[in-house]
Amino acid sequence: MIALLQRVTRASVEVDGVTVGAIDGGLLVLFCAERNDTREQADALLARLLSYRVFADDAGKMNRSLSDVDGGLLLVPQFTLAADTRSGTRPSFTPAATPEEGRRLFDYFVDAARARMPRVETGRFGAHMQVSLTNDGPVTFWLQVKPAAAN
Repeated sequence: MIALLQRVTRASVEVDGVTVGAIDGGLLVLFCAERNDTREQADALLARLLSYRVFADDAGKMNRSLSDVDGGLLLVPQFTLAADTRSGTRPSFTPAATPEEGRRLFDYFVDAARARMPRVETGRFGAHMQVSLTNDGPVTFWLQVKPAAAN
């Protein structure tokens, strides 16, 4: 399971010209479920994401997490993060979860995040989305939790 975190001053997602999710300061997270991922990976990734220290403390060091700063969280499904780009000029999406499994795990991840955070917004699974953001820093991190058999 993959999460690409981007610290933002604002971010939004539109579908067909309508804003479906928006936050001010916080994290925009592109989310991807891979084959063989389970709820256990989702739980582990969410715990890591919410406690990952990407926000500055009073000394200017990255010592505060999203939970510490009470920031917004915008979750956007993006299966292309699982692309295999090792050869050729066209990516293979074989490593990605099936659309059905990806939707199930994304919905689970969103519900789990909403149970722990007051401000969680989302993109729309399977939709063609336009994502806008102002990356703060820029600060971007790749987090990945592999299935137990792959660790």
